[in-house]
Amino acid sequence: MLLLKQILGDRKPEVSGLMMSSCCPFSEIFGYTACRQLSQMFLAVFFFHSSEYVLAAAIHGRSKVNLSSLLMSKAYVFAMMFSLLEYVVEIALFPGLKEYWWISNLGLVMVMIGEIIRKLAIITAGQAFTHLIKLYHEEHHNLITHGVYRFFRHPSYTGFLIWSVGTQIMLCNPISTIGFAIVVWRFFAQRIPFEEFFLRQFFGSKYEEYALRTPSGIPFVK
Repeated sequence: MLLLKQILGDRKPEVSGLMMSSCCPFSEIFGYTACRQLSQMFLAVFFFHSSEYVLAAAIHGRSKVNLSSLLMSKAYVFAMMFSLLEYVVEIALFPGLKEYWWISNLGLVMVMIGEIIRKLAIITAGQAFTHLIKLYHEEHHNLITHGVYRFFRHPSYTGFLIWSVGTQIMLCNPISTIGFAIVVWRFFAQRIPFEEFFLRQFFGSKYEEYALRTPSGIPFVK
C-alpha cells in the first residue's frame, strides 16, 4: 500500500498537469482575451443598431420607424453567428491567433471611425436619410452635399463598410474579415448604381455634377 501511495503520489502532478492541459481550451475561451474582445464586439453591435433605431425615430418619428431601422436581416444575423463560431473555434484550437493586440486594437479603431462616419452621415442628411431606397421624390428629400457628404456621396455606406470589417479585425477573425469585406463591398457595389439611378432622376444635372467631383465612398465603385 505504501508503495502504491508513493507511485500515485509521484503520478499526481503529472495527472494534474494532464487535466489542466485538457481544460486549456476552455480557459482560453473564458479568459481575459475572449472576455475583452467579445465584450467589445457585443457593445459595438448593440450600440450600432440601437443608435440606428434611435436616430431614425428622432428624425422621422416613431410611427414611421420599424424593425428595418435596426438593419438586422437574416443574412446579417447569419454572418454574425458565423463570425462568433469562428472566434470560439479559433481561440480553442489556436489561442495565440487572438493575442495580436495591435491587430485587435486596429479593428477597434476602425469600429469607432466607421460608427462616427455613419452617424455623421445620418445626422447631416436628416430627413433626407432613409434606410430604404426612395423610389419617389418627396418634398423633404434634398440633395445633401455639405458636411461629410463633401468627401463621399455615400458616407453611411463607407461607415458601415469600415465598421463591419473592423468588428472582425477586432476579433482577429481572418476568415470572417475577408468574408465580410467581400460580401459588404458586393452589396454596396450593387446597391449604389440602383440608388443613383433614382437620384439622377430626382436631381438631374445637380447630381451629375456632384457625382463627378465626389467619390462614392466605396473602393472601386464609381
